[in-house]
Amino acid sequence: MSERPVHELIKELSQVLVQLSDKVLQNFSHSLHAVKHQDAESARQIRRVDDEIDIAEVDLEERCLAFLALQQPVAKDLRTIVTIIKINDDLERIGDLAVHIIDRMPEVNPSMLDSFDFETMGMHAGEMVKKSIRAFVSKDRALADEVCALDEEIDVMHRLVFKKVTMLMKSQDANVDELIAALSISRYIERMADHATMIAREVIYLVTGEIVRHKGDFYENLLESLDE
Repeated sequence: MSERPVHELIKELSQVLVQLSDKVLQNFSHSLHAVKHQDAESARQIRRVDDEIDIAEVDLEERCLAFLALQQPVAKDLRTIVTIIKINDDLERIGDLAVHIIDRMPEVNPSMLDSFDFETMGMHAGEMVKKSIRAFVSKDRALADEVCALDEEIDVMHRLVFKKVTMLMKSQDANVDELIAALSISRYIERMADHATMIAREVIYLVTGEIVRHKGDFYENLLESLDE
């Protein structure tokens, strides 16, 4: 590793991160489709792919740690490797969310899901992840800021699902388990958007050196959700 130019090594690690993000996003999308169509074979495939994602995440982290040990980077190069490690962790967690979604499959009636537009919600959250990864590749602070701003849209969608589930539960013939499963799926999508925001904040750190992951509206949103 040490014989190659540092910038080539960093570029290679960045490319591996982008490839991992593509795999994670595809698996997440497949999980929503599998639940909607009660596709057991797709659910099994999603679990297999998640195992591959876990292995890839560990491998990338090990390569980054080896880079730190052998190259001892400073300044921007150091921030880039630290950012890759943190984004890598966020992507792995998004991968776990896909498995959480299919875990809810036995509790879900496809006709009930017609009451909730999870595919649109998932598409918006997925676009946030894509934009955050593009912001990383292009070191685009403005795009990272855009991702952070988009998080509120997903929060609004999740709050609407919460309110709808609460309303439906008041019915005497309500299937509580199904409604809780629907609320959980909404929460998993909302968490995906949260991870996209965290990735965007790491990009801001990469570009500016400013740590912003504990700033913003995370705790405000938490308090708002508790008040509802």
